[in-house]
Parts: sequence; structure tokens; C-alpha cells
Amino acid sequence: MNQPAPLSPEELERYARHIVLPEIGGPGQQKLKRARVLVIGAGGLGAPVLEYLAAAGVGTLGIVDDDHVSLSNLQRQVIHATVSVGISKADSAAATIARINPHVTVQLHKLRLTSANAAELIAGYDMVIDGSDNFETRYAVADAAAEVRRPLVHAAVGRFDGSITVLKPFETNAEGRKNPTYRDLFPEPPPAGLVPSCAEAGVLGALTGVIGTLQAMEAIKLITGIGEPLVGRLLLYDALGARFDTVRYKAS
Repeated sequence: MNQPAPLSPEELERYARHIVLPEIGGPGQQKLKRARVLVIGAGGLGAPVLEYLAAAGVGTLGIVDDDHVSLSNLQRQVIHATVSVGISKADSAAATIARINPHVTVQLHKLRLTSANAAELIAGYDMVIDGSDNFETRYAVADAAAEVRRPLVHAAVGRFDGSITVLKPFETNAEGRKNPTYRDLFPEPPPAGLVPSCAEAGVLGALTGVIGTLQAMEAIKLITGIGEPLVGRLLLYDALGARFDTVRYKAS
């Protein structure tokens, strides 16, 4: 991994609230600057992920998205503006990131991630964050991340609920047991048509902000080495009940 240039005076001021934290400090901020993070989707979950990782000083953000901004996206995909309707989500997100933090390099992948191209894409980054909205992509991302040994921060949302977990199946836990895979958590996708899409069922806009921001938090923990990532734990959020629950799961 290339060593980045020292933090400039402007960067030291920009990240001062990170640097004053003993758990992060200058070395942690340098880790963030060195990091290369691939985000799948610049939509409801990807929007807060990209915004907060850009603000945090993650040096390189990759965006995978082949869609264009529509008016119905704006209720939750806060990285896009009304003037962005009709343009590429990747381009719109990159423009917002540039306004948030000019020190961040953005790499655009205007394509649909599939099982055929996922491994090669993910291998070019230190970790991947899945903000996709369909099971085909989720399984492709999870399988490829495991294959190329990259941490995966996975999340999903329903109408008023969400879930998040971290996957590192290429490592072992403190007991020496192999960490679980995505397929240990969800052995197979549900039958087609069983789970309605966001367009069919609806989703509360602020919910994607809650879950996406939690994804960004887990990514920052992984990069800087602080705290306990959600490996082997599925964090569940019920927005209507204002309740968090955690479910533990293991490798089969």
C-alpha cells in the first residue's frame, strides 16, 4: 500500500476532531487517507456512506452504479439534488463528494456488478460496502469479497426496518473458529417476487440514512482498527419501535 503524503495544515484542521480522539489520532487519519473503499450503489444506503466516508477523509472512494437520478430517488438519496435528475448517479455522487472534500479521489464504475466482474472490481480496493437493493447483487458481492479476501460491510432496509453486518469469512475469531459467510446468514435468496421492491413497498427516507451511516461507522472502525466490528453479529433496527437488537450467527 502506498504511503500517502503527510497531512497538510488544511487537512490537520479539517480532521481536527478526529485527530484529537486518542483512538484515531494522526496515525488513524493517515489510515483513512490511505484507504480505498468500494461502494456498491449510490442510492439510499450508498448516499450517506459516501458522504460520511468522504467527510472522514477516506482517500479513495470507488462507486459502482449504472443508474441515473430520478425524481423519486430524492426522498432518500441525499447525495443527489433536484438539478441532478436525469444524470448518472455515479457522476452526481462524485460531484457532491468533490464539494464535501477535495482531498478524496473518486473512481467511477458505471456498470452493473455481476458474479462475472465482482471479484476483479473488489480486488482493487481494501474493502467493499454493499448498498445494493437486490439479492442477486448481494450474493455476487459477498461471494466475490470472500474469494478475494476483502472485508464486506453489508446492509439492507425494508419499509421501516434495517439490518447491518460485517463479513470477514477469510479470518478466524478469538476462539480460532472461521468467521461466518453471507451464505451462513442467508443460505439462499428468497423466491422471486416474495420480497417486494422499494418501489412496490416503499421505504422511509430517513431509515436509509440511519443504516447507511452505521455502515460508514463500521467501515471507519475496520480501517482504523478501533472498536469491535459487527463480525458474526447482525444488528437489527426497528424504526417504528426505536429499538436495536443484535443476533449472533456462526459459520455452518
